[in-house]
Amino acid sequence: MPDPGRRQAVGELGTALRDLVDAAVRTEVPVGELTGVAAAVRDLAARLRAEGRGLFDVASVDDPATGERWYSPVYGPGNPVAPPVVATDSPDGRATGRVTLGKAHEGPPGLVHGGVVATVLDHVLARAVRAAGKGGLTATLTVTYRRPVRLGVALLATAETGTTEGRRTTATARLVAEDDPGTTLAEAEGLFVALRPERAADVFAPTGRDVAAWTTRS
Repeated sequence: MPDPGRRQAVGELGTALRDLVDAAVRTEVPVGELTGVAAAVRDLAARLRAEGRGLFDVASVDDPATGERWYSPVYGPGNPVAPPVVATDSPDGRATGRVTLGKAHEGPPGLVHGGVVATVLDHVLARAVRAAGKGGLTATLTVTYRRPVRLGVALLATAETGTTEGRRTTATARLVAEDDPGTTLAEAEGLFVALRPERAADVFAPTGRDVAAWTTRS
């Protein structure tokens, strides 16, 4: 089992780094200050690189059997580019995700980048499918944007699993502002295909781990 103390430290570092990212994309300090901060950040990066893992290595705080990734770019507590989405799910194949997106995820001025919207929807879709006991990787994702999604607004994404045929499972999702749940901002349809165990073993072989969350379930 992952070390709870390490998970806490990873989460604290992730929170601090997200604050740094937000400050970096919003700052208008003088050039000299930018140069000094850049040097300080490089020194900190060198400290973190003193002990690291390879590109395909699974982090010690992860649980790949359940799909729990602490450095996920969508919800990972330790990932400074993650919003992060706070998600929950239920065994009936439903999932929700709550998030407020800031300047680091901006597309047009004042609005969330469309690719980030798609990423959030993809995550809740996949979570719903996994909650229903169906492993799978995203095969297709169709997003319809209904309204501009503004920065700084508390958002709610909901998803539910649809039909399953063999290794293929469908799901649908919807994104709204929490204070205006009747107005759809974006919606998505996804198709997820579970890997056969032997195929999963091949795909995830570089990790050296038994990765079960994306495989066919019995």
